Amino acid sequence: MPSSLKMLFSFKICRTGFIGPKGQRLFLLLRGVFGSSAMILMYYAFQTTSLADATVIAFSCPVFTSIFAWIFLKEKYSLWDAFFTLFAFVGVILIVRPPFLFGSDTSGIRESYSDHIKGTFAAIGHAVLAALTLVILRKMGKSVDYFLSIWYYVILGLPECIIVLFVIGEWSLPYCGLDRLFLILIGLLGLGGQIFITKAVQIEKAGPVAIMKTMDIVFAFIFQIAFFDNMPTWWTVGGALCVVASTTGATIRRWVQSSK
Repeated sequence: MPSSLKMLFSFKICRTGFIGPKGQRLFLLLRGVFGSSAMILMYYAFQTTSLADATVIAFSCPVFTSIFAWIFLKEKYSLWDAFFTLFAFVGVILIVRPPFLFGSDTSGIRESYSDHIKGTFAAIGHAVLAALTLVILRKMGKSVDYFLSIWYYVILGLPECIIVLFVIGEWSLPYCGLDRLFLILIGLLGLGGQIFITKAVQIEKAGPVAIMKTMDIVFAFIFQIAFFDNMPTWWTVGGALCVVASTTGATIRRWVQSSK
């Protein structure tokens, strides 16, 4: 980490305190646990199913955010929101392709179907936990500095990862130097993503942030084709269109309502 960034981080933490303002500490704790758990599930989904499938399913996060905001923040949840939720659910079904609806057709799935299902549920778990994280961030608002929120994410994520590694018996570093470089890049890029999304939610309305995040799916399709030579199936494309249409429609509607 550059020295200037370290100094900024230290200044922010010293100004706000390491445990945060009273009354917000429980929310910070939950933000750290949910956020790190969501990332663990996302990385597992990337390992067990295709990049595009995992990204599209994870992108259903705004739908869960609307539901949780209705439950915990008492925000309005209309019939339109229910329609968008159903539409996103259809998109996920197209990607999962459960046998009781699609039979034994698994064409286009390179990995085994059991791994595909595991990755799918991991991506759904990520979407749920990420939605809870966003609701917590919206609950705290600007009363908590975004660097402190990242601090909880990092501090709680480290022991959680260690516990998971010991439980699954995979506590070992890769032998290849290139793989170790990739691990470092994952950490740096993941932390950068958390910083940007946390700051974005605090300074901008949820609508523009959610709409800009639709680029995640576009980049997932591009990277899957460019780096893995894996062309997404038409089922994935159809599911992506359903999910994007659902989340974008719900976001625009809420954005317009809040503007009024």
